[in-house]
Amino acid sequence: MTSQRVGLGPWLLHGSRLMLHDLRRHRVVLVLVVGVWVLALIRLFAHHVPVLPLLFNWTPSLPYKVAFVDYRSGAIVRGDLVVYAFEGPAGLQAYPGLRHQALFKRVAGVAGDVVTVRGREVFVNGVPVGLAKTHTFDRRPLEPIDPTVIPAGHLYVQGTSPDSFDSRYSLAGLVRVQDVKSRVIPLL
Repeated sequence: MTSQRVGLGPWLLHGSRLMLHDLRRHRVVLVLVVGVWVLALIRLFAHHVPVLPLLFNWTPSLPYKVAFVDYRSGAIVRGDLVVYAFEGPAGLQAYPGLRHQALFKRVAGVAGDVVTVRGREVFVNGVPVGLAKTHTFDRRPLEPIDPTVIPAGHLYVQGTSPDSFDSRYSLAGLVRVQDVKSRVIPLL
């Protein structure tokens, strides 16, 4: 019996042909996957606010994974889910990398509502909305929001995770209504 060595060239050529054949057979799936990646890269590097009317949430900030983005105008009320471009409070240095990012949160307070703080627990109109942590995952100190009456044109936003970066922190602060890009309707 003689052993025959197959060179790397014929093996690569055969593998390439098989891969091209599979890609042609599954081109619809390939186009969809490439399309999702292109949209994700655009959102990450160029345009942070959702372009399509679907929002995919991979964070524990809210329990919804897929939501419909409703761009129609109208008054934002307590309980609405919104997407807003994070700008942070005026005069404060925002957490690195978050400026202009689209964040997905629930509106817990509107203009005229009273924000109070006892220790590190934050309340809106006497309803608990979160416990402010002492520091971030990378050990940066976090301070709770100062007690205030929410001024006109601002919102108190809240995530459902104890790790949500939301209005309970002075570094995040209240959100300007003009920074809200859309309402969101959860699908899944």
